[in-house]
Amino acid sequence: MARIERKLGVNCECIRGMSAVDTLPLIREVGFEAVFAGAHRRRDVAAIKEACDKLGIFLNSLHAPFSGINNLWLPGMNYLPLYKNILESIDAASENGIPAVVLHVSSGWYAPELSDVGFARYDHLVEYALDRNVQIAFENLRMVGNLAYLADRYRKMPNVGYCLDMGHEHCYTPTVTWMDIFRSRLLLTHIHDNLGIREENEEHTDVHYLPFDGDVDYASFMRQLDQYGYEGNLTLEISNGTKPEYGEMKPIEFLQTAYDRVARIAKM
Repeated sequence: MARIERKLGVNCECIRGMSAVDTLPLIREVGFEAVFAGAHRRRDVAAIKEACDKLGIFLNSLHAPFSGINNLWLPGMNYLPLYKNILESIDAASENGIPAVVLHVSSGWYAPELSDVGFARYDHLVEYALDRNVQIAFENLRMVGNLAYLADRYRKMPNVGYCLDMGHEHCYTPTVTWMDIFRSRLLLTHIHDNLGIREENEEHTDVHYLPFDGDVDYASFMRQLDQYGYEGNLTLEISNGTKPEYGEMKPIEFLQTAYDRVARIAKM
């Protein structure tokens, strides 16, 4: 079987102390063709999109805010600030022709139980995005059942897909092969490295190292992507602040190293 050619990408806020707009020329210089952004304010997203267009970079998605995500499953009004920010992410994506918005479902090892009030809120987000021609990509984290339930709930929604975070699978749910659940509905990837589950320090396993600085089996992931015919981007989710030696590199050196690492994965 011929290898599927996929664009290589990175999150555009990957250099501490530099704005996304200022980082984008360096991202393009080392060879990246795609990015995603963590911005959600409409003005900020528009500026990033304009810079991407000038550089010939594909802005494939926005990552919606997620701090306080568990409030979406709880009664009361504490969910509203985050909820409004997620809606703004969807609006910003729609206005700028960005295909997808990545959403988390819950946070932590002891997230709230799924609830009718939470389903109503997520139903509205999915329908709101559908009306604006935006795809929702749910991302895998710790709670397998929560995401698996939404996978069933929205299986007939044409704008719902998934973001496979390889690092999260490795350090949170290594016995679960998410691609067997996502299958042909995979929209996006997030790629980074870690050292797997460490029970004595379970909240600090998701360290977002550069590939090959941990022990993620990328060859296995690439076989899964090929098996299900994924043709989207291979996109890093990294920062030069996750290891002291990264911070000692010049930004262009860090980005070149990151590009070389994901290019190596692409050839597997």
